[in-house]
Amino acid sequence: MVKIFILVLNFNGSDSTIELFSSLKKLKIPKGAIIENIIVDNGSEEKHVEKIKSFLPKVILLETHKNLGFAGGNNFGIKYAIEKGADFIVVLNNDTRVGSNLVKNLYETFKTDEKIAGVLPKIYFEKGYEFHKKRYKDTDLGKVIWYAGGVMDWDNLIGHNRGVDEVDKGQYNKQEEIELATGCCFMLKAAVIKEVGMFNDKYFLYYEDADLTERIKNAGYKIIYEPSAFMWHKNAESSGGSGSLLQDYYITRNRMLFGMTYAPLRTKIALLRESLRTILHGREWQKMGIRDFYLRKFGKGSYPI
Repeated sequence: MVKIFILVLNFNGSDSTIELFSSLKKLKIPKGAIIENIIVDNGSEEKHVEKIKSFLPKVILLETHKNLGFAGGNNFGIKYAIEKGADFIVVLNNDTRVGSNLVKNLYETFKTDEKIAGVLPKIYFEKGYEFHKKRYKDTDLGKVIWYAGGVMDWDNLIGHNRGVDEVDKGQYNKQEEIELATGCCFMLKAAVIKEVGMFNDKYFLYYEDADLTERIKNAGYKIIYEPSAFMWHKNAESSGGSGSLLQDYYITRNRMLFGMTYAPLRTKIALLRESLRTILHGREWQKMGIRDFYLRKFGKGSYPI
């Protein structure tokens, strides 16, 4: 029997987590598999923990008792899943809603090639969470793409979600190997995680999925986009929205860490020059991110969470 563990990280987001589980209850279970749902509470206020216990009493709840970030919190759950004999692990954001075929269609994709280490679905914006709300007709809502595979711009070290802001008209309905995964929903083969390692705790939040992507690819494995599996995402709900101070800090610091680890030499040189400009002219928490990179202050760092 194949064991599939779904890991949902919760940080002061009990309402979203409970809403997500309403859709997880409708998941179709792959033939020959069992699904275990795990909530990892990442140091939430007690009221959120108690609410989850009250509304989801049968779901396994693991408590970290402090905020370990996206990387550390998910690693806490991944360790548990591997100890319990997981064959596959689905890292899933709590600010999402899933289609009933999500796990079944992700799982079936692994059977097509033994070198596949991870599979990702098509992800839509949840209704009302689009970047450009006035752009769309009412009939478009729920069909606006957030992720249809990812691409890394190696010159600027910025990851791009393919198809973002486009209304789905079938233009990304081809299964294919992709360059960049997203931690929003990432189904992983446990054996590969044992080989290449889990998320890097240094990142805490942002770019940890890009780092894991590179380690998987560098080990000779593939990451696949599977459009027949789909879900919806409440974009940036847990981080205060796009352009927040939290994003200023972690994206700035972690972009430096990722770039100086994986980028080609000319990009590293450009990144170092850019970091000096940021120190002089950047926003407050961007400057702090650059400072902490050079001080090697990783993990949670200086941001007050």
